Amino acid sequence: MDPTADPHYAKRWLILAVIGVAQFTIFLDTTVVNIALPSAQADLGFGDGDRQWVVTAYALAFGSLLLLGGRVVDLIGAKRSLMISIVGFGIMSVLGGAANGFAMLVTARALQGAFAALVAPAALSFLLTVFTDPKERVKAFGVYGALGSGGLALGLLLGGALTDWLDWRWCLYVNVFFTAAVFVGAMLTMQNRQAEHRPDKLDLPGTVTASVGLFCLAYGLSNADDGEWGSADVWGLLVAGGVLLVAFVLFELRIRTPLLPMRIVLHRNRGSAYLGMFLLGIGLFVQFLFLTYYLQLILDFSAIESGLAFLPMIVGIAIGATTIPPVLEPKLGSRVLIPGGLVLAAVGSFWLGQLSVDSSYAGGILAPIFIAGVGFGLVVSLGAAVATVGVEPQDAGAASALVNTVQQVGGSIGTALLSTLAITAADNFVEGKPPTPQLAAEASVESYTTAFFWGAVVFLAGAVICGLLFDRHVTAQPDAELGEAAPVPGM
Repeated sequence: MDPTADPHYAKRWLILAVIGVAQFTIFLDTTVVNIALPSAQADLGFGDGDRQWVVTAYALAFGSLLLLGGRVVDLIGAKRSLMISIVGFGIMSVLGGAANGFAMLVTARALQGAFAALVAPAALSFLLTVFTDPKERVKAFGVYGALGSGGLALGLLLGGALTDWLDWRWCLYVNVFFTAAVFVGAMLTMQNRQAEHRPDKLDLPGTVTASVGLFCLAYGLSNADDGEWGSADVWGLLVAGGVLLVAFVLFELRIRTPLLPMRIVLHRNRGSAYLGMFLLGIGLFVQFLFLTYYLQLILDFSAIESGLAFLPMIVGIAIGATTIPPVLEPKLGSRVLIPGGLVLAAVGSFWLGQLSVDSSYAGGILAPIFIAGVGFGLVVSLGAAVATVGVEPQDAGAASALVNTVQQVGGSIGTALLSTLAITAADNFVEGKPPTPQLAAEASVESYTTAFFWGAVVFLAGAVICGLLFDRHVTAQPDAELGEAAPVPGM
Protein backbone atom coordinates (compact mmCIF):
# COMPACT_ATOMS: atom_id res chain seq x y z
CA MET A 1 0.00 0.00 0.00
CA ASP A 2 1.19 3.49 -0.80
CA PRO A 3 2.25 5.02 2.54
CA THR A 4 1.06 8.44 1.42
CA ALA A 5 -2.49 7.06 1.47
CA ASP A 6 -2.23 6.98 5.26
CA PRO A 7 -3.60 10.28 6.64
CA HIS A 8 -0.89 10.14 9.33
CA TYR A 9 2.02 9.80 6.91
CA ALA A 10 2.65 13.50 6.29
CA LYS A 11 2.56 14.21 10.04
CA ARG A 12 4.53 11.15 11.14
CA TRP A 13 7.44 13.11 12.65
CA LEU A 14 5.06 15.41 14.52
CA ILE A 15 3.24 12.31 15.78
CA LEU A 16 6.60 10.90 16.91
CA ALA A 17 7.18 14.11 18.89
CA VAL A 18 3.76 13.78 20.56
CA ILE A 19 4.10 10.13 21.53
CA GLY A 20 7.73 10.74 22.48
CA VAL A 21 6.62 13.34 25.04
CA ALA A 22 3.97 10.90 26.29
CA GLN A 23 6.57 8.15 26.69
CA PHE A 24 8.97 10.57 28.38
CA THR A 25 6.27 11.68 30.83
CA ILE A 26 5.22 8.27 32.09
CA PHE A 27 8.80 7.04 32.48
CA LEU A 28 9.84 10.33 34.06
CA ASP A 29 7.40 9.57 36.86
CA THR A 30 9.13 6.29 37.58
CA THR A 31 12.07 8.22 39.06
CA VAL A 32 11.17 11.93 39.45
CA VAL A 33 9.74 11.42 42.94
CA ASN A 34 12.72 9.40 44.25
CA ILE A 35 14.96 12.33 45.13
CA ALA A 36 11.97 14.28 46.52
CA LEU A 37 11.00 11.53 48.98
CA PRO A 38 12.87 12.91 52.03
CA SER A 39 11.13 16.29 51.64
CA ALA A 40 7.73 14.67 51.07
CA GLN A 41 8.21 12.46 54.10
CA ALA A 42 9.10 15.41 56.33
CA ASP A 43 6.16 17.43 55.01
CA LEU A 44 3.49 14.72 55.30
CA GLY A 45 4.92 12.93 58.33
CA PHE A 46 4.87 9.31 57.16
CA GLY A 47 7.34 6.71 58.43
CA ASP A 48 10.38 5.10 56.84
CA GLY A 49 8.47 1.86 56.31
CA ASP A 50 5.90 3.64 54.17
CA ARG A 51 8.36 5.59 52.05
CA GLN A 52 8.99 2.90 49.44
CA TRP A 53 5.30 2.66 48.54
CA VAL A 54 5.29 6.15 47.03
CA VAL A 55 7.50 4.67 44.30
CA THR A 56 6.20 1.10 44.35
CA ALA A 57 2.51 2.04 44.01
CA TYR A 58 3.20 3.64 40.64
CA ALA A 59 5.32 0.76 39.31
CA LEU A 60 2.92 -1.93 40.52
CA ALA A 61 -0.14 -0.35 38.94
CA PHE A 62 1.77 0.45 35.77
CA GLY A 63 3.20 -3.03 35.29
CA SER A 64 0.18 -5.07 36.35
CA LEU A 65 -2.36 -3.20 34.16
CA LEU A 66 -0.34 -2.76 30.96
CA LEU A 67 -1.72 -5.85 29.23
CA LEU A 68 -5.26 -4.68 29.93
CA GLY A 69 -4.31 -1.25 28.60
CA GLY A 70 -3.05 -2.81 25.39
CA ARG A 71 -6.36 -4.55 24.79
CA VAL A 72 -8.31 -1.37 25.56
CA VAL A 73 -6.26 0.33 22.82
CA ASP A 74 -7.25 -2.42 20.39
CA LEU A 75 -10.88 -2.06 21.45
CA ILE A 76 -11.45 1.72 21.37
CA GLY A 77 -8.57 3.01 19.25
CA ALA A 78 -5.15 4.53 19.94
CA LYS A 79 -6.00 8.25 19.75
CA ARG A 80 -9.04 7.95 21.99
CA SER A 81 -7.07 5.86 24.47
CA LEU A 82 -4.16 8.31 24.49
CA MET A 83 -6.30 11.41 25.02
CA ILE A 84 -8.41 9.89 27.79
CA SER A 85 -5.45 8.41 29.64
CA ILE A 86 -3.18 11.45 29.38
CA VAL A 87 -5.92 13.65 30.89
CA GLY A 88 -6.40 11.15 33.71
CA PHE A 89 -2.65 11.05 34.29
CA GLY A 90 -2.52 14.84 34.56
CA ILE A 91 -5.44 14.97 37.00
CA MET A 92 -3.87 12.32 39.23
CA SER A 93 -0.58 14.24 39.16
CA VAL A 94 -2.36 17.31 40.54
CA LEU A 95 -4.07 15.16 43.17
CA GLY A 96 -0.71 13.76 44.26
CA GLY A 97 0.91 17.18 44.36
CA ALA A 98 -1.92 18.47 46.56
CA ALA A 99 -1.75 15.45 48.90
CA ASN A 100 -2.44 16.23 52.57
CA GLY A 101 -1.28 12.84 53.82
CA PHE A 102 0.37 9.54 52.94
CA ALA A 103 -2.85 7.76 51.87
CA MET A 104 -3.79 10.49 49.40
CA LEU A 105 -0.29 10.57 47.93
CA VAL A 106 -0.04 6.79 47.46
CA THR A 107 -3.57 6.59 46.00
CA ALA A 108 -2.71 9.28 43.47
CA ARG A 109 0.53 7.50 42.55
CA ALA A 110 -1.29 4.20 42.01
CA LEU A 111 -3.89 5.90 39.81
CA GLN A 112 -1.11 7.62 37.87
CA GLY A 113 0.32 4.16 37.18
CA ALA A 114 -3.08 2.87 36.06
CA PHE A 115 -3.46 5.68 33.51
CA ALA A 116 0.16 5.25 32.42
CA ALA A 117 -0.71 1.63 31.63
CA LEU A 118 -3.03 2.97 28.90
CA VAL A 119 -0.77 5.80 27.71
CA ALA A 120 2.18 3.50 26.95
CA PRO A 121 0.50 0.98 24.59
CA ALA A 122 -1.47 3.75 22.85
CA ALA A 123 1.73 5.64 22.08
CA LEU A 124 3.67 2.58 20.92
CA SER A 125 0.75 1.38 18.82
CA PHE A 126 0.87 4.66 16.87
CA LEU A 127 4.61 4.30 16.39
CA LEU A 128 4.15 0.80 15.05
CA THR A 129 1.47 1.71 12.51
CA VAL A 130 2.67 5.14 11.35
CA PHE A 131 6.30 4.28 10.52
CA THR A 132 6.27 1.60 7.83
CA ASP A 133 9.57 2.41 6.11
CA PRO A 134 12.26 0.13 7.66
CA LYS A 135 14.99 2.78 7.92
CA GLU A 136 12.61 5.41 9.29
CA ARG A 137 11.27 2.89 11.78
CA VAL A 138 14.75 2.22 13.18
CA LYS A 139 15.23 5.96 13.73
CA ALA A 140 11.75 6.39 15.21
CA PHE A 141 12.15 3.52 17.64
CA GLY A 142 15.55 4.93 18.60
CA VAL A 143 14.05 8.31 19.47
CA TYR A 144 11.17 6.62 21.29
CA GLY A 145 13.49 4.35 23.29
CA ALA A 146 15.83 7.23 24.15
CA LEU A 147 12.95 9.35 25.46
CA GLY A 148 11.65 6.47 27.57
CA SER A 149 15.01 5.53 29.08
CA GLY A 150 16.08 9.16 29.20
CA GLY A 151 12.91 9.91 31.13
CA LEU A 152 14.09 7.53 33.86
CA ALA A 153 17.43 9.34 34.15
CA LEU A 154 16.12 12.87 33.62
CA GLY A 155 13.52 12.20 36.31
CA LEU A 156 16.35 12.20 38.83
CA LEU A 157 17.72 15.48 37.44
CA LEU A 158 14.34 17.19 37.29
CA GLY A 159 13.31 15.84 40.69
CA GLY A 160 16.46 17.27 42.24
CA ALA A 161 16.04 20.65 40.58
CA LEU A 162 12.36 21.02 41.49
CA THR A 163 12.94 19.87 45.08
CA ASP A 164 15.89 22.24 45.64
CA TRP A 165 14.46 25.26 43.82
CA LEU A 166 10.70 25.01 44.38
CA ASP A 167 9.01 22.27 46.40
CA TRP A 168 8.67 18.47 46.24
CA ARG A 169 5.05 18.87 45.12
CA TRP A 170 6.25 20.31 41.82
CA CYS A 171 7.70 16.90 40.98
CA LEU A 172 4.06 15.97 40.39
CA TYR A 173 2.61 19.31 39.27
CA VAL A 174 5.14 19.50 36.43
CA ASN A 175 3.29 16.69 34.65
CA VAL A 176 0.46 19.08 33.84
CA PHE A 177 2.63 20.84 31.27
CA PHE A 178 3.67 17.59 29.60
CA THR A 179 0.18 16.10 29.57
CA ALA A 180 -1.34 19.28 28.13
CA ALA A 181 1.22 19.21 25.32
CA VAL A 182 0.40 15.58 24.53
CA PHE A 183 -3.36 16.21 24.57
CA VAL A 184 -3.18 19.18 22.21
CA GLY A 185 -0.65 17.43 19.98
CA ALA A 186 -2.79 14.30 19.69
CA MET A 187 -5.87 16.36 18.92
CA LEU A 188 -4.08 18.18 16.06
CA THR A 189 -2.09 15.35 14.47
CA MET A 190 -3.92 12.06 15.00
CA GLN A 191 -7.03 10.29 13.81
CA ASN A 192 -8.64 7.50 15.81
CA ARG A 193 -8.31 4.09 14.21
CA GLN A 194 -9.33 0.77 15.69
CA ALA A 195 -7.93 -2.63 14.80
CA GLU A 196 -9.71 -4.10 11.80
CA HIS A 197 -10.35 -7.35 13.64
CA ARG A 198 -10.56 -5.90 17.12
CA PRO A 199 -12.06 -7.98 19.94
CA ASP A 200 -15.74 -7.36 20.60
CA LYS A 201 -15.14 -7.60 24.37
CA LEU A 202 -12.32 -7.65 26.88
CA ASP A 203 -10.84 -10.92 28.10
CA LEU A 204 -12.03 -10.74 31.72
CA PRO A 205 -10.50 -14.03 32.96
CA GLY A 206 -7.17 -13.06 31.38
CA THR A 207 -7.42 -9.53 32.72
CA VAL A 208 -8.01 -10.68 36.30
CA THR A 209 -5.42 -13.46 36.36
CA ALA A 210 -2.69 -11.41 34.64
CA SER A 211 -3.22 -8.17 36.55
CA VAL A 212 -3.68 -9.74 39.98
CA GLY A 213 -0.93 -12.31 39.33
CA LEU A 214 1.62 -9.64 38.39
CA PHE A 215 0.53 -7.52 41.34
CA CYS A 216 0.96 -10.44 43.77
CA LEU A 217 4.36 -11.27 42.33
CA ALA A 218 5.66 -7.71 42.53
CA TYR A 219 4.04 -7.05 45.93
CA GLY A 220 5.40 -10.27 47.40
CA LEU A 221 8.91 -9.48 46.21
CA SER A 222 8.63 -5.94 47.57
CA ASN A 223 7.75 -7.39 50.98
CA ALA A 224 11.07 -9.27 50.93
CA ASP A 225 13.07 -6.03 51.16
CA ASP A 226 13.96 -6.86 54.76
CA GLY A 227 15.39 -10.22 53.72
CA GLU A 228 12.61 -12.21 55.43
CA TRP A 229 11.68 -14.63 52.65
CA GLY A 230 9.98 -17.06 55.00
CA SER A 231 7.10 -14.78 55.99
CA ALA A 232 3.62 -15.52 54.67
CA ASP A 233 3.26 -12.10 53.06
CA VAL A 234 6.23 -13.00 50.83
CA TRP A 235 5.98 -16.67 49.87
CA GLY A 236 2.18 -16.69 50.07
CA LEU A 237 1.91 -13.86 47.55
CA LEU A 238 4.63 -15.36 45.34
CA VAL A 239 2.81 -18.70 45.23
CA ALA A 240 -0.49 -16.98 44.53
CA GLY A 241 1.12 -14.89 41.78
CA GLY A 242 2.69 -17.97 40.19
CA VAL A 243 -0.60 -19.89 40.24
CA LEU A 244 -2.49 -16.96 38.74
CA LEU A 245 0.07 -16.47 35.97
CA VAL A 246 -0.08 -20.17 35.07
CA ALA A 247 -3.86 -19.87 34.99
CA PHE A 248 -3.48 -16.81 32.78
CA VAL A 249 -1.44 -18.77 30.20
CA LEU A 250 -3.99 -21.59 30.22
CA PHE A 251 -6.83 -19.11 29.70
CA GLU A 252 -5.00 -17.40 26.85
CA LEU A 253 -4.45 -20.69 25.03
CA ARG A 254 -8.17 -21.47 25.09
CA ILE A 255 -10.05 -18.19 24.79
CA ARG A 256 -11.12 -16.82 21.38
CA THR A 257 -10.06 -13.20 22.03
CA PRO A 258 -7.13 -13.46 24.45
CA LEU A 259 -5.62 -10.57 26.34
CA LEU A 260 -2.17 -11.72 25.21
CA PRO A 261 -2.19 -13.99 22.13
CA MET A 262 0.58 -16.50 22.74
CA ARG A 263 1.70 -16.17 19.10
CA ILE A 264 3.17 -12.78 20.04
CA VAL A 265 5.77 -14.22 22.41
CA LEU A 266 6.33 -17.66 20.84
CA HIS A 267 8.21 -16.17 17.88
CA ARG A 268 11.92 -16.67 18.69
CA ASN A 269 13.18 -13.18 17.92
CA ARG A 270 10.28 -11.39 19.58
CA GLY A 271 10.55 -13.65 22.63
CA SER A 272 14.27 -12.95 22.85
CA ALA A 273 13.67 -9.19 22.62
CA TYR A 274 11.05 -9.29 25.39
CA LEU A 275 13.41 -11.34 27.55
CA GLY A 276 16.25 -8.89 26.94
CA MET A 277 14.11 -5.93 28.04
CA PHE A 278 12.85 -7.84 31.08
CA LEU A 279 16.40 -8.60 32.23
CA LEU A 280 17.45 -5.02 31.48
CA GLY A 281 14.66 -3.78 33.76
CA ILE A 282 15.96 -5.95 36.61
CA GLY A 283 19.30 -4.15 36.73
CA LEU A 284 18.36 -0.73 35.34
CA PHE A 285 16.04 0.40 38.13
CA VAL A 286 18.51 -0.76 40.77
CA GLN A 287 21.30 1.32 39.26
CA PHE A 288 19.20 4.47 39.60
CA LEU A 289 18.21 3.57 43.15
CA PHE A 290 21.57 2.62 44.67
CA LEU A 291 23.66 5.10 42.71
CA THR A 292 21.44 7.88 44.04
CA TYR A 293 22.09 6.65 47.59
CA TYR A 294 25.84 6.50 46.95
CA LEU A 295 25.94 10.02 45.53
CA GLN A 296 23.98 11.59 48.37
CA LEU A 297 25.12 9.56 51.39
CA ILE A 298 28.75 8.79 50.52
CA LEU A 299 29.78 11.67 48.23
CA ASP A 300 27.47 14.20 49.96
CA PHE A 301 25.90 15.41 46.70
CA SER A 302 22.81 17.59 46.95
CA ALA A 303 19.57 16.62 45.18
CA ILE A 304 20.35 18.74 42.11
CA GLU A 305 23.98 17.57 42.06
CA SER A 306 22.82 13.97 42.15
CA GLY A 307 20.56 14.58 39.19
CA LEU A 308 23.35 16.27 37.22
CA ALA A 309 25.62 13.33 37.98
CA PHE A 310 23.39 11.13 35.80
CA LEU A 311 23.98 13.26 32.68
CA PRO A 312 26.69 10.94 31.25
CA MET A 313 24.20 8.08 31.43
CA ILE A 314 21.60 10.18 29.62
CA VAL A 315 24.11 10.97 26.88
CA GLY A 316 25.02 7.29 26.63
CA ILE A 317 21.36 6.30 26.34
CA ALA A 318 20.83 8.83 23.55
CA ILE A 319 23.85 7.55 21.63
CA GLY A 320 22.88 3.91 22.10
CA ALA A 321 19.29 4.50 21.05
CA THR A 322 19.58 6.99 18.20
CA THR A 323 23.13 7.12 16.79
CA ILE A 324 24.37 3.53 16.81
CA PRO A 325 21.34 1.57 15.49
CA PRO A 326 21.02 3.28 12.07
CA VAL A 327 24.75 2.73 11.44
CA LEU A 328 25.32 -0.78 12.80
CA GLU A 329 21.90 -2.45 12.65
CA PRO A 330 21.94 -2.93 8.84
CA LYS A 331 25.39 -4.56 9.11
CA LEU A 332 25.14 -6.58 12.33
CA GLY A 333 21.43 -6.96 12.99
CA SER A 334 19.51 -6.77 16.24
CA ARG A 335 20.53 -10.33 17.12
CA VAL A 336 24.05 -8.98 17.70
CA LEU A 337 23.30 -5.48 18.99
CA ILE A 338 20.74 -6.41 21.65
CA PRO A 339 23.04 -8.96 23.38
CA GLY A 340 25.88 -6.46 22.80
CA GLY A 341 23.90 -3.79 24.63
CA LEU A 342 23.41 -6.15 27.57
CA VAL A 343 27.18 -6.81 27.62
CA LEU A 344 27.86 -3.06 27.78
CA ALA A 345 25.32 -2.74 30.61
CA ALA A 346 27.13 -5.59 32.42
CA VAL A 347 30.52 -3.89 31.99
CA GLY A 348 29.21 -0.62 33.42
CA SER A 349 27.44 -2.32 36.31
CA PHE A 350 30.46 -4.49 37.19
CA TRP A 351 32.65 -1.38 37.16
CA LEU A 352 30.28 0.32 39.60
CA GLY A 353 30.61 -2.78 41.75
CA GLN A 354 34.24 -1.75 42.45
CA LEU A 355 33.26 1.50 44.26
CA SER A 356 34.54 2.17 47.76
CA VAL A 357 34.04 4.89 50.37
CA ASP A 358 37.09 6.67 48.92
CA SER A 359 36.05 6.57 45.25
CA SER A 360 35.48 9.80 43.38
CA TYR A 361 32.77 10.65 40.89
CA ALA A 362 35.23 11.25 38.04
CA GLY A 363 37.29 8.15 38.74
CA GLY A 364 34.62 5.63 39.72
CA ILE A 365 31.24 6.65 38.29
CA LEU A 366 31.40 8.83 35.17
CA ALA A 367 32.82 6.26 32.72
CA PRO A 368 30.80 3.21 33.83
CA ILE A 369 27.43 4.98 33.78
CA PHE A 370 28.17 6.27 30.26
CA ILE A 371 29.05 2.76 29.06
CA ALA A 372 25.98 1.29 30.75
CA GLY A 373 23.83 4.06 29.24
CA VAL A 374 24.93 3.13 25.70
CA GLY A 375 23.93 -0.46 26.43
CA PHE A 376 20.57 0.58 27.87
CA GLY A 377 19.79 2.66 24.78
CA LEU A 378 20.63 -0.19 22.40
CA VAL A 379 18.48 -2.76 24.20
CA VAL A 380 15.46 -0.52 24.71
CA SER A 381 15.28 0.93 21.19
CA LEU A 382 16.06 -2.22 19.20
CA GLY A 383 14.25 -4.47 21.65
CA ALA A 384 11.03 -2.48 21.26
CA ALA A 385 11.35 -2.62 17.48
CA VAL A 386 11.99 -6.37 17.25
CA ALA A 387 9.34 -7.18 19.87
CA THR A 388 6.53 -5.44 17.99
CA VAL A 389 7.34 -5.96 14.31
CA GLY A 390 5.38 -8.48 12.29
CA VAL A 391 2.50 -8.88 14.76
CA GLU A 392 -1.04 -9.13 13.47
CA PRO A 393 -2.73 -5.69 13.22
CA GLN A 394 -5.29 -6.68 15.84
CA ASP A 395 -2.46 -7.59 18.22
CA ALA A 396 -0.57 -4.29 17.95
CA GLY A 397 -1.88 -2.94 21.26
CA ALA A 398 -1.14 -6.13 23.20
CA ALA A 399 2.37 -6.43 21.73
CA SER A 400 3.05 -2.77 22.47
CA ALA A 401 1.83 -3.12 26.05
CA LEU A 402 4.06 -6.12 26.64
CA VAL A 403 7.15 -4.03 25.80
CA ASN A 404 6.55 -1.83 28.82
CA THR A 405 5.14 -4.65 30.97
CA VAL A 406 8.38 -6.66 30.85
CA GLN A 407 10.44 -3.57 31.76
CA GLN A 408 8.21 -2.56 34.69
CA VAL A 409 7.85 -6.10 36.03
CA GLY A 410 11.59 -6.61 35.59
CA GLY A 411 12.19 -3.39 37.52
CA SER A 412 9.94 -4.47 40.36
CA ILE A 413 11.53 -7.91 40.59
CA GLY A 414 15.04 -6.51 40.32
CA THR A 415 14.46 -3.89 43.01
CA ALA A 416 13.15 -6.52 45.43
CA LEU A 417 15.71 -9.22 44.69
CA LEU A 418 18.81 -7.04 44.53
CA SER A 419 17.72 -4.97 47.53
CA THR A 420 17.48 -8.19 49.52
CA LEU A 421 21.00 -9.20 48.47
CA ALA A 422 22.23 -5.71 49.33
CA ILE A 423 20.65 -5.78 52.80
CA THR A 424 22.13 -9.21 53.51
CA ALA A 425 25.59 -8.02 52.41
CA ALA A 426 25.40 -4.99 54.71
CA ASP A 427 24.25 -7.11 57.68
CA ASN A 428 27.06 -9.62 57.14
CA PHE A 429 29.59 -6.80 56.83
CA VAL A 430 28.80 -5.26 60.24
CA GLU A 431 28.27 -8.53 62.11
CA GLY A 432 30.54 -8.75 65.16
CA LYS A 433 32.12 -5.32 64.63
CA PRO A 434 31.75 -2.30 66.95
CA PRO A 435 29.44 0.31 65.36
CA THR A 436 31.14 3.48 64.08
CA PRO A 437 30.21 6.06 61.42
CA GLN A 438 33.02 4.73 59.22
CA LEU A 439 31.69 1.17 59.51
CA ALA A 440 28.19 2.34 58.64
CA ALA A 441 29.48 4.06 55.50
CA GLU A 442 31.52 1.00 54.50
CA ALA A 443 28.52 -1.28 55.06
CA SER A 444 26.36 0.97 52.89
CA VAL A 445 28.89 0.87 50.07
CA GLU A 446 29.14 -2.92 50.46
CA SER A 447 25.38 -3.16 49.95
CA TYR A 448 25.41 -0.89 46.87
CA THR A 449 28.32 -2.69 45.20
CA THR A 450 26.70 -6.06 45.88
CA ALA A 451 23.60 -4.90 44.02
CA PHE A 452 25.71 -3.57 41.13
CA PHE A 453 27.66 -6.85 40.90
CA TRP A 454 24.57 -9.05 40.76
CA GLY A 455 22.97 -6.65 38.30
CA ALA A 456 25.99 -7.21 36.07
CA VAL A 457 25.53 -10.98 36.41
CA VAL A 458 21.90 -10.64 35.30
CA PHE A 459 22.89 -8.49 32.31
CA LEU A 460 25.62 -10.92 31.25
CA ALA A 461 23.35 -13.94 31.59
CA GLY A 462 20.75 -12.10 29.53
CA ALA A 463 23.28 -11.42 26.79
CA VAL A 464 24.14 -15.11 26.53
CA ILE A 465 20.52 -16.31 26.61
CA CYS A 466 19.27 -13.72 24.11
CA GLY A 467 22.20 -14.40 21.80
CA LEU A 468 21.34 -18.11 21.78
CA LEU A 469 17.60 -17.55 21.33
CA PHE A 470 17.78 -15.19 18.36
CA ASP A 471 17.17 -16.88 15.01
CA ARG A 472 20.54 -16.76 13.26
CA HIS A 473 19.00 -17.60 9.89
CA VAL A 474 17.53 -14.08 9.65
CA THR A 475 19.59 -11.74 7.48
CA ALA A 476 21.07 -8.65 9.11
CA GLN A 477 19.25 -6.22 6.87
CA PRO A 478 16.75 -3.95 8.59
CA ASP A 479 13.99 -4.78 6.13
CA ALA A 480 14.19 -8.39 7.25
CA GLU A 481 14.26 -7.65 10.96
CA LEU A 482 12.40 -4.43 11.45
CA GLY A 483 10.33 -3.82 8.37
CA GLU A 484 6.69 -4.79 7.95
CA ALA A 485 7.05 -5.43 4.24
CA ALA A 486 9.39 -8.37 4.67
CA PRO A 487 8.10 -11.64 6.14
CA VAL A 488 9.21 -12.44 9.66
CA PRO A 489 10.63 -15.96 9.95
CA GLY A 490 8.46 -18.31 11.91
CA MET A 491 5.31 -16.27 11.52
